[in-house]
Amino acid sequence: MNTFENTGLGENILKAIAGLGFEKTTPIQESTIPILMTSDQDIIATAQTGTGKTAAFGLPMLHLTDIGDLTTQSLVLCPTRELCIQIALDLTNYAKYTKGINIVSVYGGASIDNQIKALRKGAHIVVGTPGRTKDLIKRRKLKINSVARVVLDEADEMLTMGFKEDLEAILGETPKQKQTLLFSATMSPKVISITKKYMHNPLEISVAPMNVGAKNVKHIYYMVHIKDRYEAIKRIADSNPNIYGIVFCRTRRETKEVASKLMHDNYNADTLHGELSQSQRDEVMNRFRKHSIQILVATDVAARGLDVNDLTHIINYNLPDEPEIYIHRSGRTGRAGKTGISIAIIHTREMGRIKDIERKGGISFKKEAIPNGIDICQKRLYSLIDKVENIEVDEKQIGPFLPAIYEKLEYLDRENLIKHFVSAEFNRYLSYYKNSRDINVSNHIDYKSHEKKRKDISQKRQESSFCGYLINIGFKQQLNPSRLIGLVNECIGSKKAIIGNIDIMKTQSIIEVDDKWASKLLKGIKGKSFEGKKLSIEVLDKKNTASAKPERGFHRKRRNESKVRNKKFKSKGRWQKASKRK
Repeated sequence: MNTFENTGLGENILKAIAGLGFEKTTPIQESTIPILMTSDQDIIATAQTGTGKTAAFGLPMLHLTDIGDLTTQSLVLCPTRELCIQIALDLTNYAKYTKGINIVSVYGGASIDNQIKALRKGAHIVVGTPGRTKDLIKRRKLKINSVARVVLDEADEMLTMGFKEDLEAILGETPKQKQTLLFSATMSPKVISITKKYMHNPLEISVAPMNVGAKNVKHIYYMVHIKDRYEAIKRIADSNPNIYGIVFCRTRRETKEVASKLMHDNYNADTLHGELSQSQRDEVMNRFRKHSIQILVATDVAARGLDVNDLTHIINYNLPDEPEIYIHRSGRTGRAGKTGISIAIIHTREMGRIKDIERKGGISFKKEAIPNGIDICQKRLYSLIDKVENIEVDEKQIGPFLPAIYEKLEYLDRENLIKHFVSAEFNRYLSYYKNSRDINVSNHIDYKSHEKKRKDISQKRQESSFCGYLINIGFKQQLNPSRLIGLVNECIGSKKAIIGNIDIMKTQSIIEVDDKWASKLLKGIKGKSFEGKKLSIEVLDKKNTASAKPERGFHRKRRNESKVRNKKFKSKGRWQKASKRK
């Protein structure tokens, strides 16, 4: 097929998609459109985001719509408000020259009254999120008892987000005789259960395997120490002046921290996370789509349903737990024939995960070095020169100001004028990267040195006398062993303290610290806060000291915290609260 002219689509639809710049069909469109144009068979399509799914089901849907019949003929369900809006907008654009067709989007976070008014006027096609769609059906404002086709877009995401009951309730209101189209990036057991229950003899189409978009996406990784990950992002941004991308973090707290640092360092950045209201979320996304924001920092959950064109970079601040999620992230760039870059910032212990993604995703990573200060300054300078060279000069607008400018700068010759001009824009990069260090880390690990270091630490632990401390924070405050050790080091003003056992509970933690640091720890922790909680510390006395050998730290959640609340707290029979410490 290759071209839309051979699909049998109506003239008005062909005119609209030609105006949008569509020329050749994508694999999912080539496989799906002919079937939808000639058959009412159910279809299961495995396809990633960015493969042209909306046009694959949307164009035939528009072509087959009876404009004279104002009942709802097609229902499209998708997981998020953003995707709902995007699909409705795409369908509207495809129907630009098709007079009289009504497309209504329904989703939470917006006025339900306005959506009801739109439905009353007649909606040939309804695009909705499961929650709001179910609500409107329950209120008898949306009637789907005669729909000819139902589309489940991003079915895996809808089920992951807990919409199974809503989907089943909605599908239960549809007629048995209909065409059901299911699009999903993965065929999880939950998705399969839906297909078995609500689809009849479906045709399975598998295009866009895990490496979809790989031809247009360059996959690279930088290896740095964990503490240098933010510095790595800065250097990536500085070496790519026209960057327009998304930074993916693992947690909500991390997105806020990274975005806050970027904004503090004068980057056009912002964050998208679950604590934002819908209006705040919309405002951020509007600015991002208008390129007012160059770097969006988000979690996978917050970024669900985002469909933004022309992204140049996807940056993985953390590698996701599953290779499929990495592929899903990277598939957001390199669309519509354009190239994109997907970057993974990793440490030495994550090479196995890179290999796993390569194996399961059918892609190949290239290791590159984080640019040094000289390289970055050079790129920024050349970018500035190109910008100046190609800028449009509006003589009419600037003409009245030129005499005063000429007079002000007449003492500067051509050479010095260029120097001053470049320095005005460029000095901050030169200053920042003047003495910058190399943050790249080699893949090679010196195992002999590593083992010697481990043995030395173990020996020091055995030679140390430990004191236990009960601190009033735990995993409820997102505490982990690394953060607790960092807190202790900060309080004592040294990284040389030997740490013994670590026991992290919901709201409290126990940590063993070399006894010689006791006074500094107790003094240093006064007045400190952690994640907004003011810190307190209690000293624990050791029972059976002779048998209490220091061990490597561990992280353990307790099912029953009643023991923690007891006045006399015990951990493995080793510690109890000190009545008095001298």
